[in-house]
Amino acid sequence: MKVKRNPQPNVYINVAPLVEVMLVLVIIFMLTAPTLNVGVQVNLPKTQAASLNSIDNNNTKPLIISINKSGQIYLNEDQVNINTLINKIKNAKIVYVRGDEGLPYGKIMEIMGILSSSGDCKVSLISEQLSRLNTR
Repeated sequence: MKVKRNPQPNVYINVAPLVEVMLVLVIIFMLTAPTLNVGVQVNLPKTQAASLNSIDNNNTKPLIISINKSGQIYLNEDQVNINTLINKIKNAKIVYVRGDEGLPYGKIMEIMGILSSSGDCKVSLISEQLSRLNTR
């Protein structure tokens, strides 16, 4: 019986466990990503309007103003009052307004009036698109 005196170590990396872990992580992220909500919970009205681009040609990010059903105003995710809102939107170029569908029309018009008098910014209203099945 012959015994090796200096056996060569097995020097390779087994990538199968790494691939399995990565696939599990990808599946977890795919399942949880649709459930993430950005900003304040608002029930948007449903329309057939075209979708908006979130960044313009100058790569400026828009400000998002959300108004919930009780009339509370949020700038991105921070609750603000009207005076604070006026000060924070002075240098904005793009502003998106998200208003709850149960909100009175006058409240939306009040915010739109503030935005139009505050300076040179492009204001857009955000809504949810109707599904194509509902329109047939």
